[in-house]
This record gives sequence, structure tokens and C-alpha cells, in this order.
Amino acid sequence: MSRLSTLISRPLIALCAILGLSSCSGVQVTQYAAQTPQLDLSKYFTGTMDAYGMFQNRSGEVVKRFHVVIKSHWEGDTGTLDEQFTYSDGTTQQRIWTIRKTGPQDYIGTAADVVGEAKGTASGNALRWQYVLSLPVDGKVYEVNFDDWMFLMDDRIMLNRSSMSKWGFDLGEVTLTFVKR
Repeated sequence: MSRLSTLISRPLIALCAILGLSSCSGVQVTQYAAQTPQLDLSKYFTGTMDAYGMFQNRSGEVVKRFHVVIKSHWEGDTGTLDEQFTYSDGTTQQRIWTIRKTGPQDYIGTAADVVGEAKGTASGNALRWQYVLSLPVDGKVYEVNFDDWMFLMDDRIMLNRSSMSKWGFDLGEVTLTFVKR
């Protein structure tokens, strides 16, 4: 290996190690175990609700606002959430989630635009939901990582904050407020 390669590769390896370690740290959903009210997805996501949200790019600019009508029901450990989006520019979108409870606190979800499966863990009043979404932007489709945090405030209100990233780079955030009718 040449001296130049060694000079370049060592800092690059160190940077990758630091980034790898920092991605493992952070808040764990289990730290909300004692928080109330307890979030049970099958109880909260039953019936019809509205969600109001916005997408902010990485500089904090609000790029899109939207309203979602969600009709949901459960049969045993499997739930269906039919989400009808209306964006501030007048465009619409539908996403239908199928969510399965796979353990006392664990969930797996699928939807047509989710790559593979979404994985979630609930603890106390919180749910952490992680998945890859195929996101259309300006005629192209990008696979974007979502890290969703949902917090049940009371029997009608839940707050949701989602971080979006691609290749480890922050793309922006989605903020939602769910309101049961």
C-alpha cells in the first residue's frame, strides 16, 4: 500500500468507526416503559381518525403539509390501517398498512411502498417504528430510511416524529398529530 493510500485510508476507517458507533447510541424505546397511558396499537388504531402533518427538509423549511384520514380495524393480532393522504398542493395518496403483533411489545408492518417489513417495538406510551419507504420525488423513486417515534398522549391524541435519512445522511423530518374521532 502506498503512503498516500495509507494516509487516506486511516482517517476514512476512523470516520466509519465513529459513525458506526454513534448510530448504535441514542434513545431506547424501553426507557418509556413506565410512561402512561400505555400504548396498545390494537386499541388506539381502531375506528376512524385524522392526522395532521408536515414534512420539513434538513434545513427546517416546511416543504409539504398534509391531512390523513385513517380507517383502521383489527382481527386478532392483525390490524389494517387505510390511510388517505391529501397534501397542501392538492395531490392525494393512499397507503394501506397491515400490522401484525408478533410479541408482547413487537410489531411487523407491510405496505405496498414499504421495502420489506417495518419493525416496531412499543414500551409504555411509546412506539419506535423503523422501515424503508419507496418515496417518489420529481419522477424518481428513492428508498428512504424512516425512524418513527410515536407517543400516546391520551386516549385520543398521539404525536409522531419521523426522521428520514439516506446513506446515513439526514433528509428531513415528518411531524404528525393523530386525533381519534
